[in-house]
Amino acid sequence: MAFKDLFPGKLGFGTAPLGNMFRDIPEAEAQATVEAAWNDGIRYFDSAPLYGAGLAEIRMGQALEGKPRSEYVISTKVGRLILDEVEDVNARDMGEKGGVFKHGRPNKIVNDYSADATLRSIEDSLKRLKTDRIEVVFVHDLAQDFYGDEWLAAFESARKGAFKALDRLRDEGVIQAWGLGVNKVEAIELLLDLEAPRPDGFLLAGRYTLLDHDLALQRVMPKVTERGLGIVVGGPYSSGALVGGPNFEYAPAKPAILAKVAKIKAIADRHGVSMKAAGLQFSLANPAVAAVIPGASQPSRIAEDRAALNEVVPADFWRELRQAGLVHPAAPLPGGA
Repeated sequence: MAFKDLFPGKLGFGTAPLGNMFRDIPEAEAQATVEAAWNDGIRYFDSAPLYGAGLAEIRMGQALEGKPRSEYVISTKVGRLILDEVEDVNARDMGEKGGVFKHGRPNKIVNDYSADATLRSIEDSLKRLKTDRIEVVFVHDLAQDFYGDEWLAAFESARKGAFKALDRLRDEGVIQAWGLGVNKVEAIELLLDLEAPRPDGFLLAGRYTLLDHDLALQRVMPKVTERGLGIVVGGPYSSGALVGGPNFEYAPAKPAILAKVAKIKAIADRHGVSMKAAGLQFSLANPAVAAVIPGASQPSRIAEDRAALNEVVPADFWRELRQAGLVHPAAPLPGGA
């Protein structure tokens, strides 16, 4: 089955916020959010061991327990093992992501992209998720934002370990697809240039959004489309900056980003378009994109995302964005605008 055909619907649910991203989310609120997603008809759920040191997977597993397993698709990630021993969450080296999950569990997180760790990580995730299978596995964060100048060494470790293990699991039918889950385009480029192994698709967070898409558009999307692979777009609202939040790339947004948001919003307001609709529909307009997975930590956000997906956006809005130089000249726009 082609990667893009794995996903039941264009709108999925990103569970990073359920790992207590930025704040301590009450258990009842986390459970209610997943339930709201289910009741909305969302049937694709993405998680990762890193999100709250297993907390997001545990919460997702609890919320989906009892739901018909044949009706939904799970993706999670490998590259980090969550141990039983605890550590000082403030002393963790999370690269550019700092204390994003400081409110999560204090369990020790170990970076390990070996084949053995990959298999163990999947086993651990199955237990936390309370399921017997995972459809899609992404190798997590093989990029500069976590490893700086050492990212190529981490990539090489994964090439010898995780990639081969996942290729085998896919060919054996244990999983249905694998790829990279990253916030940067370079690792995807590098993997696409290898003759083997053969990834099926990628989760690219923050790099194919209305605010930031030039690099991915030029260097990743064409190759992905040519090869019949696919992209899941994470962070379609650019860490909230696009929809009026203070953060871009998990940190306070710089003036240039805030100025771009203001320009887009002025055009959106003129056309009566919500910023969420602009963000989601832009990302989905690229033929390489299989699904978008905005994160949510409140039930009300799910309804907003669904409304944004269904909102009728006039073609003139997209044309004006293009004329104002706010989208790349080659970026596919909804409705062929």
